[in-house]
Amino acid sequence: MPAYVWKGKNRLGEIQEGVIVADSKDGAAGTLKRNGIQVLSVQPQGAARRGSGKVKQKALAIFTRQFSVMIDAGLPLVQCLEILGSQQDDRTFQKIIAAVRNDVEQGATLQTALSKHPKAFNDLYVNMVGAGEAGGILDVILQRLSGYIEKAVKLTAKVKGAMTYPITVILIAIIVVVIIMVKVIPVFSQMYEGMGSSLPFPTLVCIAISNVLIHYFYLVILFGVLIYFGLRQYYKTPTGHLQIDALILKIPVIGELLRKVAVARFCRTLGTLTSSGVPILEGMDITARTAGNLVIQNAIMKSREAVEQGRNIAGPLAETKVFPPMVVQMVGVGEATGALDAMLSKVADFYEDEVDNSVAAMTAMMEPLIIAILGVVIGFIVIAMYLPIFNLANVMGKD
Repeated sequence: MPAYVWKGKNRLGEIQEGVIVADSKDGAAGTLKRNGIQVLSVQPQGAARRGSGKVKQKALAIFTRQFSVMIDAGLPLVQCLEILGSQQDDRTFQKIIAAVRNDVEQGATLQTALSKHPKAFNDLYVNMVGAGEAGGILDVILQRLSGYIEKAVKLTAKVKGAMTYPITVILIAIIVVVIIMVKVIPVFSQMYEGMGSSLPFPTLVCIAISNVLIHYFYLVILFGVLIYFGLRQYYKTPTGHLQIDALILKIPVIGELLRKVAVARFCRTLGTLTSSGVPILEGMDITARTAGNLVIQNAIMKSREAVEQGRNIAGPLAETKVFPPMVVQMVGVGEATGALDAMLSKVADFYEDEVDNSVAAMTAMMEPLIIAILGVVIGFIVIAMYLPIFNLANVMGKD
């Protein structure tokens, strides 16, 4: 029997990895679940070594769209892969497609061939292709996949675009303040040394910060690096991962935006999988792993456990208190009418529009907020450095 490399969490929430022998990927996952492991990934042994390079989502969407057109036109599978491989500019992707083509030529199913390259084709992709092969509707499934990937790329681009402007302005502001502290403040400091009078507290604060940046800049950089790597390591622990993800969702404006992104991704992914014939439990398992936030992931997995015990989806989703009431109600209506996939697609469209509105509102709000913060910081520095001069003028005026 083949061996599978797995990764999952035990009952204490600790990440564990290993190798298991089973007759199939689903059999391996089932054995792990019976042993109390929450499965995160199961891949054929050696898959990580073959085609280990990542592929850009935009390139994957184009590949999938072209693949569906070729299959629909009646071209043989091997010929499709050969043509698509030769058209790729990305050498890594080209090699992956060539490896998939070779496996298919040797008699493997397309699902099995794709599963050997998990960094290029994730579980969602592989399972949908498997459903398409089994149902004889591979071209339709590939069309749905390409649409899903294109929408996911647009959603990610919107979030990145929303973050780019404020991050850029903040970085420029930090650079300007550092230059003032390092180049301008020392001039005032030398001038005030000969005054012989005590300096106001704000002035002393500015001079102290300036001295630290000039004489101990390496310690400041080291401190920043230590904080970064410390948080990064803490984020890798189960407790740290959960706490930081929960904190992110509570950040004003940004947290609400990321929650909407996660809800849109959940609805789009589960709706696409359900409409493609993937079983609901497996679909929820895949959807949880693509949530992008551990709080959302845990909520989906708790709902999945309830569904596995015979309950519907809407009730457990409501109990998690993570998903908005509208999403829960729409899911309930979809289940009752037998149109869950269509309802999830509509909710995903709604929340993607909500992401657009949130991005526009956040951008409009961040601009004056950043300008106000910069004004306060620069104003404090200017006032702090001129306070001694104002005090000296007052003293001289009284004399």
